[in-house]
Amino acid sequence: MKSAFKFLIIFSAACLVLASCEGPGGAPGEPGKDANENCIKCHNPGVVQAKAIEFEHSLHFTGEAFEEGTRNNCAPCHSHQGFLYVVKNNTPATFVADPLNAGKFLNNYIVNPATMALPGPISCFTCHNSLHNDYTEDEFLPLTTTAAVPMTMWGGSKSINFAKASGNLCAKCHQPRPVTNAAGNVIDYSLLVSAPNANYNLSSVSYRTGVHYGTAAAMSAGTGGIEFGTGYSNTTAHTQGASCVSCHMATPSLLSGGHSFSAAGNFAGCSTTGCHGSATDAKEKLTELQGDISDKLAALATKINSIGGGHDILQKDPVDNKYHGYIDIYDASSNPTGYWKNPDFGTPTFPTLTNAQFGAILNYQLIFRDGSMGVHNPSYIEKLLDKTLAAW
Repeated sequence: MKSAFKFLIIFSAACLVLASCEGPGGAPGEPGKDANENCIKCHNPGVVQAKAIEFEHSLHFTGEAFEEGTRNNCAPCHSHQGFLYVVKNNTPATFVADPLNAGKFLNNYIVNPATMALPGPISCFTCHNSLHNDYTEDEFLPLTTTAAVPMTMWGGSKSINFAKASGNLCAKCHQPRPVTNAAGNVIDYSLLVSAPNANYNLSSVSYRTGVHYGTAAAMSAGTGGIEFGTGYSNTTAHTQGASCVSCHMATPSLLSGGHSFSAAGNFAGCSTTGCHGSATDAKEKLTELQGDISDKLAALATKINSIGGGHDILQKDPVDNKYHGYIDIYDASSNPTGYWKNPDFGTPTFPTLTNAQFGAILNYQLIFRDGSMGVHNPSYIEKLLDKTLAAW
């Protein structure tokens, strides 16, 4: 709470400065806007103070959002200045030939390091970049961006574009990252489907190989999975009738809703879009759906792990004892206890994967790291699981 009040004190002081100014030699200048009349429109317990306290319970504030903000390829999502940079410059998600290194490629979706002297953590001004221009209560909108989001995982060849465009602001960061080959180019994911039985050789495979954690927008939009077979569709009540805001910024309840961006245990948004008649109905459907998806995801993990012939391919997280999608390969700095290729275990050779098996690992990561256990887009996520389980 202390930092929230510190935040408010700083802005209150700024408002007082705006109240009037001095001319040359200390003579009174032209009077400014009345700070009390303008600032309190937003800086009051029901608006900014409430939002600041809610934000302190969000993972944007308390999580790892700023941890990697000084790396130019992480900064677009892990820092305030990096995010504003890619929005302002309409930075493309494409890969291009490296002019200085023949045969190598560069990912365009990075931030110019020269702009990152003070990258800064995610804050109010990251999403609401019109704040404190006119000092009115209307400045929360427009949002920094609501444009369609070219997917960096797919090198810009696929895009996320929600019917409720405010969701595109979230998708700008909550999208999966690409898997790249030795030359630095994004791999051809279509081969994972068109040549499922071929040995996978499109990239190296290491502990961190995969799509990173920001997969929620892709799964919510039904875009970007490794789609084996046909028959994919979306749950339109979620993808078009509702929005990210509907559930993740619902009326606050305990530590959920509002600017906490958490939907955990908060069903206030489920009945506002015409989807569910009551919170009880929504909770029952959620429990049933998550149980079904959890079972299928566990079955997929078991099938992937069977490739190891006695030792798991995926690595269990020691905190929650679940497979998060990391691959159990030795890495001296990041994963010194990994089994495969670990000299302490006789340097066991990592099994050869087929294209379909590698695609299954990516789909496991996409679904687990989405975090909703199917809720974001039940039709698409369940179909993706069913088709992946049948792919080999």
